[in-house]
Amino acid sequence: MDHTDLTVVRELQQDGRLTYETLAQRVGLSRPATRARAQRLLESGAVRVVAIVHPSVRGLSASAHLSIGTRGEAVPVARAVAAMPEAPFVTLTAGRCPVSAELRTEGLAQLDAAIERIRRLAGVSTVNALISTRQVKDPYLLPDAPTAEVSDEVDERILDELEHDGRLPFAELAERIGLSAGATRARTLRLLDGGVAKVLALVRPELLGLGHLCGFALRLNGPKEPVAERLAEWERVSFLSACVGRADLVGTITAESLPAVLATLEAMRGCEGVTGAESWLHMELVKERYDLGTSA
Repeated sequence: MDHTDLTVVRELQQDGRLTYETLAQRVGLSRPATRARAQRLLESGAVRVVAIVHPSVRGLSASAHLSIGTRGEAVPVARAVAAMPEAPFVTLTAGRCPVSAELRTEGLAQLDAAIERIRRLAGVSTVNALISTRQVKDPYLLPDAPTAEVSDEVDERILDELEHDGRLPFAELAERIGLSAGATRARTLRLLDGGVAKVLALVRPELLGLGHLCGFALRLNGPKEPVAERLAEWERVSFLSACVGRADLVGTITAESLPAVLATLEAMRGCEGVTGAESWLHMELVKERYDLGTSA
C-alpha cells in the first residue's frame, strides 16, 4: 500500500461508513479515484469493513487469554480452537506454549465450560488461563455503554448484515431486511449513534508496517491501575487487560520491527511496580473475528 492507500485505511478505521465524497475530500483525490482505491483494498481481502457490536448487546461479559500446550503438532490444535465460536482470536506462537487464544463468553460458567472443552481436545497437554477482570485497552471494544437498545428482530438483522459488510448501502440493506430505505437508514443511524455498534476497518497489521505482534504477561508488586494506565498510553501496546492467574496484566505489542518489540519489552520491565515479564511472539494468525462475537 502507498501513502494514499494508508490514508484511506486510517480514515476507515475511524469510521467505516464514511461516504466516498467525504473520504475523497480527506484523502485529496477525486471521488471515482477514491472509490476505486477503497474497492481494490476491500476486494483484496487485506481490509474488511465490518460492524463491531458492543459486547453487552451480545451478552459477552467474560473473557480470558489462554496459553495452550500441545502433544505433537500445534497446527491441528490451533485450528480446532479456532473452530469454536467462543474464540475470536487464535495464533500459533513462539514461546512457552505453541498456541495462544482469547475466549469471550456470556459469563464465567460458559467460560469455564469452553476452557474444559479445549482441555479435552486431541493433542492438548496443558491450558493456562488468565481471566480478565477489566479491559484496559482494546481496539475492538466500544468503551461506553450503549445509549440505544436493540428493539426487535429487525434491529438484529441490521446488525447481522453490517457485521458481514459494514459498508452495505442503505438501499441494499433495506432490500435485505424488508423496510424502506428511509426507515432502514433511521434505524441504522439510531443503533450506530447510540453506541450499539461501530463500523470500522479491520486491517492486517503488516500492511500498516506493524508486522510484529508480541504477547506479554506482567507480574506486579502493587496496585494494577497505575501501571495499566501508563502502559495503555503507549502506542505500541495495542491491547491490555487486567487479569487474575499467573499474571496481573496481559496484552499485545504491535510494532514495526523486532528491535522495537524488544525495546518495548525492556521499557515494560523497567516500569515501577513490574516484578516479572513473560513474552511470546505471534508467528501466524489463525483466526481474528471480533466482528462476529460468538456467532462465527
